[in-house]
Amino acid sequence: MTRLLVFSLVLILASCKKKSVNTYDVAITNAQVIHLETGTVKNQNIFLVDGKIAAVQAVDSTQEFKAGTTIDASGKYVLPGFWDNHIHLRGGDSLIGNNENFLKLFIANGITTVRDAGGDLTHAVMNWKGQIATGELNGPAIFTAGPKIDGPNASWAGSLEVENEDDVVRALDSLEALGVDFVKIYDSRISPENYLNAIKEAKKRGFTVSGHMPFTVTLEETVTAGMDGIEHLYYIMKGCAANESEVTEKLKNGDMGFWDAMPALMDTYSDSTAQATFNRLRKNDVFVVPTLHIGKTLSYLDEVDHSNDEYLSYMGQGIIKTYEGRIQSALRATEEARENRKQLDTFFGQLVKSLDSAGVQLLAGSDSGAYNSYTYPGISLHQELQTMVANGISPLNALRTSAVNGAKFLNQTEDYGSISEGKVSDLVILEANPLENIEHTQNIHTVIKGSEIFSKSELQELLNTSKID
Repeated sequence: MTRLLVFSLVLILASCKKKSVNTYDVAITNAQVIHLETGTVKNQNIFLVDGKIAAVQAVDSTQEFKAGTTIDASGKYVLPGFWDNHIHLRGGDSLIGNNENFLKLFIANGITTVRDAGGDLTHAVMNWKGQIATGELNGPAIFTAGPKIDGPNASWAGSLEVENEDDVVRALDSLEALGVDFVKIYDSRISPENYLNAIKEAKKRGFTVSGHMPFTVTLEETVTAGMDGIEHLYYIMKGCAANESEVTEKLKNGDMGFWDAMPALMDTYSDSTAQATFNRLRKNDVFVVPTLHIGKTLSYLDEVDHSNDEYLSYMGQGIIKTYEGRIQSALRATEEARENRKQLDTFFGQLVKSLDSAGVQLLAGSDSGAYNSYTYPGISLHQELQTMVANGISPLNALRTSAVNGAKFLNQTEDYGSISEGKVSDLVILEANPLENIEHTQNIHTVIKGSEIFSKSELQELLNTSKID
């Protein structure tokens, strides 16, 4: 009898004991969470504290909670905020305001991180980067290359021009002092020797390195030197051609120009050479940024009327004026040159599918910014993903090229790239499943950037206030 009484008291005391209640800043409940690293979709709750993901739990968890803000995500899909892995903030001091305006366009399109691949507004970009980090300015996290490294009389304003080994050292000293996030090397004037040396020296200093590739070097030489990321597909195509060595020598001797080489490289594409190249890229963990959408846009400038594009109203006349160079070049081109450009666009679509099938890591990048005609900040990242899928890449793999691979490339996986405990709470909530239709990436319900929440109406307000009369 005594034992029974004691046991009963224990049960009563246990039942009276309060259950622990966890407190969070934000609770996203009943969401369909897309885990891009595995491709699985799970019905889960996501809890946020101080701009970080504090917990991810199954919806049927018995854990009680309180939250300052609760977002009911029933029937909606959550994935990491999008990354645009190739943009440009540039155009000189007169366009600083226009470039700052782009930052709102990125957030309005669910892009919470951008990789700025070189420009001439480094001081302004560094200020924006700091202000965004402290919440003073609405915009994506910025990882920037600062000024590009190139040769003498470089094509782009603000470039660090190198003619010898000492110049390379000084350029890298300058970039270190600026605190850039990676090094970008351009190919307009740099010599093959200085190009390869710049890669090697940057790697010695611990930098991630991306860039173009002068056609006076081979892709194998570039990869061997330590290049981490290849921007655009021209250079991959060159490495897939049976006559790459021959074309390289002609470029060195001045017997052939960059655009003259395109038909020759396309015509000598070799499956066996390509597979060897893909294997080399994969084994050396080299990422490739296809920039398909801008390629298509520029290839058809002579045919497509962009005068009624919605996003022109966000650009401002200063940015629109920078488009003229490429537009006039397209209009002046011979019929043969126009046709070659369109064939190249088709070829690149096939090439990107081959890269994906071979397991080469791709990065979704728009190449948006001043001078890049009708490739608009924000929306163009979605168009890039759509172009990938149109060329045979699965929606899952296309989505991985944004946040997942972006975080990997910049060694930021501790903070970004997945929806898991401890990661920065950069999230996008979609109205429909992008794994079923990639166009659903544009059907945005909510964007969360760290501790900031942007509802559908607030995202629209960002667009409204971005219009330039």
